Amino acid sequence: MADDSKNNEKDNSTRQPLLKKRYYENCPGCKVDQAKEIYEGVPLKYVTSIWIITLCTALPIACLFPFLYFMVRDFGVAKTEADISSYAGYLGSSYMLGRGLTSVLWGIFADRYGRKYAIVIGIFAVVVFNTLFGLSTSFWMAVSTRFLLGSLNGSLGPIKAYATEIFREEHQALGLSTVSASWGIGLVIGPALGGYLAQPAEKYPHIFPKGSLFDRFPYFLPCLIISAFALAILVACLWLPETLHKHNVNDESNEDAEALENGITGKTVQKVENLLLNWPLMSIIIIYCVFSLHDIAYSEVFSLWAVSPRKLGGLNYTTDNVGNVLSISGFSLLLYQIFIYPLLEKVCGPVRLSRISGAISIPILQSHPFIALLSGFTQDLLITIASVLMFCLSATIITGLFLLQNRAVEQHQRGAANGIATTGMSLFKAFGPAGGGAILSWSQKRLDASFLPGPHMVFFVLNLVAALGMLMMFKPFMAEKKKTPSEQLH
Repeated sequence: MADDSKNNEKDNSTRQPLLKKRYYENCPGCKVDQAKEIYEGVPLKYVTSIWIITLCTALPIACLFPFLYFMVRDFGVAKTEADISSYAGYLGSSYMLGRGLTSVLWGIFADRYGRKYAIVIGIFAVVVFNTLFGLSTSFWMAVSTRFLLGSLNGSLGPIKAYATEIFREEHQALGLSTVSASWGIGLVIGPALGGYLAQPAEKYPHIFPKGSLFDRFPYFLPCLIISAFALAILVACLWLPETLHKHNVNDESNEDAEALENGITGKTVQKVENLLLNWPLMSIIIIYCVFSLHDIAYSEVFSLWAVSPRKLGGLNYTTDNVGNVLSISGFSLLLYQIFIYPLLEKVCGPVRLSRISGAISIPILQSHPFIALLSGFTQDLLITIASVLMFCLSATIITGLFLLQNRAVEQHQRGAANGIATTGMSLFKAFGPAGGGAILSWSQKRLDASFLPGPHMVFFVLNLVAALGMLMMFKPFMAEKKKTPSEQLH
């Protein structure tokens, strides 16, 4: 019996190193992993870093929506008032088209050189090309600068990978929720800034007099504010820790030889798989693309529809009115993502919660044209409530898909996986503003139709997209990846 106990102790002593993770000297990823093992709490400084970096990336995407209608009108390219929405859609799509063409390359870049470098380059692109967009003097200059901004700002995929790698596994939901919350808030605050700060010489003549720079470039101020914010974040990112593992080959060989001499091997072999054949990953990416199309189309349609005249079925809002609605929506979304979403995710899980959110969003979205029939405080209150609910439900779906997507692939391929997701999402979003603007323009020309007249049609089409995405979240289309034993150990 004594011999058996000694043998068991010997076996346990030889097995224990197999479960111990090996750290390599001068590897930034290993340093981050060591810090995660020591500190079990939530690192608030990284939550804040991810929040502001994502916000910086999201702000320029939708800041133009409130003034896009007026910007295109000032360019003089539209022949009729109803055609303005179509041209506005093309301009809104140029950013996503550029990002869709380069996102996979940025994902590969992040996997090879690091998440930090991809993030820094993306923020630098915001500083330069968002500023130039505000100084656009023609429709094609605006399209070109937005396209270049999308092409060179490939930081969304690396940010999502970073958010899962900088936190312990039990806090990864918070990390991705932070990305989703900041992204959603950026898509709300951006238009709010555009609404409040566009055409400042007309709104605030005592601060911005006639003939000044901001009078000659009436849409430059919101772009300048966002670019200045991005410049500050760019400097702060220089101290951002890298999470990508960069192991010295000689160090690995020496440690492996030493381990073999002792009869121990703790090295994990990184399996490289074809991500396009990973159906749990690809099914989630496809669903993510569908809801991304829905989100960007809704954001543009809402802003264009809200500022459209009542004779075309709109709300006849000013850019300030749109800014008020979106500001309240952004603040509500922030509170929801911090205090409510984590609790709901623990109770329901990301899949069930996303399905419920998709179902609830459909009747809310279809109520928008009926709200336009009201007036005064009642209309303002109901449209604000509808906007708050739509943004919160959308963030719930996207956050759940973020979680499922990053769990479907191992770390060394996470950047490429997020690159594929960002490419697909960007291509879908490139169609969103153009398609949404075109359908809104068409719907405003059929106000007397017997079936879904006026804006009823454009919101019905948006609901068809939402319904398709919701149905795809069920089996057999969507598949969740089960953890392997090695992934469970880590």
